[in-house]
Amino acid sequence: MSRWSHKGVAPHGGVLVNRLVQADPREYAHLPALELCERGYADLELIATGVYSPLEGFLGEADYRSVVEHMRLANGLPWSLPITLSVPADEARQYRGAVRLTRGGETVGLLEVAEQYRPDRREEALEVYRTADPAHPGVAALLAQGEVNLAGRVSLLRLSRGEFPEHHYTPLETRRIFHERGWGTVVAFQTRNPIHRAHEYLHKVALEHVDGLFLNPLVGATKSDDVPARVRMEAYGVLLERYYPRERVLLGVYPAAMRYAGPREAVLHAISRKNYGCTHFIVGRDHAGVGSYYGTYDAQEIFGAFRPEEIGIQILKFEHTFYCRTCGSIVSPRTCPHDAAHHLVLSGTRVRELLRSGAPLPPEFTRPEVAEVLRAAYEAGPVRSA
Repeated sequence: MSRWSHKGVAPHGGVLVNRLVQADPREYAHLPALELCERGYADLELIATGVYSPLEGFLGEADYRSVVEHMRLANGLPWSLPITLSVPADEARQYRGAVRLTRGGETVGLLEVAEQYRPDRREEALEVYRTADPAHPGVAALLAQGEVNLAGRVSLLRLSRGEFPEHHYTPLETRRIFHERGWGTVVAFQTRNPIHRAHEYLHKVALEHVDGLFLNPLVGATKSDDVPARVRMEAYGVLLERYYPRERVLLGVYPAAMRYAGPREAVLHAISRKNYGCTHFIVGRDHAGVGSYYGTYDAQEIFGAFRPEEIGIQILKFEHTFYCRTCGSIVSPRTCPHDAAHHLVLSGTRVRELLRSGAPLPPEFTRPEVAEVLRAAYEAGPVRSA
C-alpha cells in the first residue's frame, strides 16, 4: 500500500488500500473464530480491496464517534457512515489479538483486534439514519447488532467473485480498465433497481460530457421486496447489449449491502466510486432512501457540507425525470412545461403490481426487453431479494 502515483483520480485520502493476502486458512485454525453476517463479509471485502480506502479495518472509537457526529474520520477526512463490526457483550472477551473471520464456517479473513468499545446505538441511529424508528430497515439492522464493537486492521485471505464473477472488479482492476480504454473521465451510476427509461436518460446525458459510464449496481444484501440482483443483472445485460455503445460502458457490481441511510449513504457511494477511479457520480432523487424518512433531494444537498476538493469526485445532480406524453420524451421539471396530468410516473409498488398481474409495462417507462426479463422472473414465482 502506497501513495497513489498512477494516472487518474487519486483514491480517497491518497492511498489505495490493499489488504488481500495469499495464505492458507489452515494456518489460522487455532485462532478464535468470528462468523460474519452478509453485511460484515461485504464490509471486509470492500475494506480489503480498497473500495473503502483509506480504511484498513473496522473503525476504532475515536473514528466512530467522529463519523457519527461530524461525518469525518478523526483526522478530518470526510467519511459518512460508521463501518463497524459488533459482537454480543458476553462474547467480546474471547476476541483479543488475532481473530479469524469466517463465512459459512470457512475462514475468509483475519482481524487484529486493537480496541473494543460500546457504541451509542440510539445516537448512531438518530445521526446516521435521522430516525430511531425500528421500522426503518437500517435502524432495525443497527439495533440487532451486538453491544460491543471490535476495531482493528483486517486481511482478506481470498477474494470471492460472488454470483457475478465476470463483472466483479476491484478498484485496481477498474482503474486499469479505464486506463486501457483511454477514459480520462468516467461517470458512475449507483442502483439497486432495474434500469428504466429515466435512468437511461441520465446515463446518456452524462455520456455526452465524459468518456465512459461505470454502471455499478449494488448486489449485496437488500430489503426482501427489492428486485433480486440476479434479475437486475440480467435486465442490465439485455439493455446494454441493445441500447448502449459497448466501448463506452463497463458493467461492474458493487458488492456492498444497502444500509438505506439516504444522504449519508450517498456520500459513501460517491467516495467508493472515486476509489474505483471514477471522476463523476450521478445523484438523483431520493438516493439510497427508503419510505419517507428523507427529503427528495437531501442526498444532493448533503454534499454542501464538504468542500468539493474534499470529496474529490464531481457530483452530477439530476432532478426527477419522467416521460411526458405531450413532449414525447423523457424530461425533467427543468425542461418540461406541462403539469403532472401529462406525465407517466410509475412507483416501484405500481410496477410490481403490474408485473404480478401480467399487465404490460408501458414502453415509455422501460424498454420491452427489460420488461420481458422482469415479467419472466415474476411468472417463475415470488421475486424476493436475498
